Amino acid sequence: MSGGVVADIGTDITPCPPLVEGYAGAMVQTPAWPPHSTARLFVDEPLSEGSEIRIAGGQAHYLLHVMRLKEGAPVKLFDDRTGEYLATVTATGKRDLVLTIEGKLREREAAPDLWLCQALIKKDRLDWVAEKSCELGITRFVPVLTQRCVADKLKEDRLRSQMIEAAEQCERTALPEIAELSKLDALLRDWPTDRTLLFCDERGGSPLADVLKSGEHAKSAILIGPEGGFSDGENAAIRAHPQAMPVSLGPNILRADTAAIAAIAVWMALIPTNKG
Repeated sequence: MSGGVVADIGTDITPCPPLVEGYAGAMVQTPAWPPHSTARLFVDEPLSEGSEIRIAGGQAHYLLHVMRLKEGAPVKLFDDRTGEYLATVTATGKRDLVLTIEGKLREREAAPDLWLCQALIKKDRLDWVAEKSCELGITRFVPVLTQRCVADKLKEDRLRSQMIEAAEQCERTALPEIAELSKLDALLRDWPTDRTLLFCDERGGSPLADVLKSGEHAKSAILIGPEGGFSDGENAAIRAHPQAMPVSLGPNILRADTAAIAAIAVWMALIPTNKG
């Protein structure tokens, strides 16, 4: 090299990005913090800035042996009470680790006031409904026992685990409440007078989208039957209820799990108070 001339070494050289006007050199983009890949966990206790929390069990295994976190690594935590926080790993052991909460990232979200009243269906499909309804943002999951249900018992902790995993992955900061299993007649008897019961009935009803476009049903619940549908007597009892509104999800007959998620998605899209 001489005289300020660069020798040709036969290699393509990628040009530098153009300089940003007003600066002596090119701008260097600051990486997002915390990174989008940061592990995120639900913690069932109140969180606050500056506090320490010990993580053990399955969550510790995930952080230590799946994510392979070391001291100094960031972790996002949410508590379904106050919001989401950024924490740092400050100590690690073989089966547990300690996180120190550095600060709050955001407040707990204000979830829309929608319940899902779901008749019991097969276990794996009910798990799927719990997971997806949490992702979509319901506030309350009400399991219902009807004449044609294929099951008559419910493992609430199993459903809650599905919801927690969904909330962790989808960056929710609020978890749906899971109500006690209720028989249909008791559900109708004790139904609140200020909440619309959107009865998804394969026998016919007003199109759900048309019903919701008025914006008058921001405080609602969606009622979905079991695999075999409601009996004639149950159908008549629901239709006779003063807060019930039979609605249709279209011309096709949908499976119970499909109907639940379709109805929630339509509600979330069309209720005006939910539009950001």
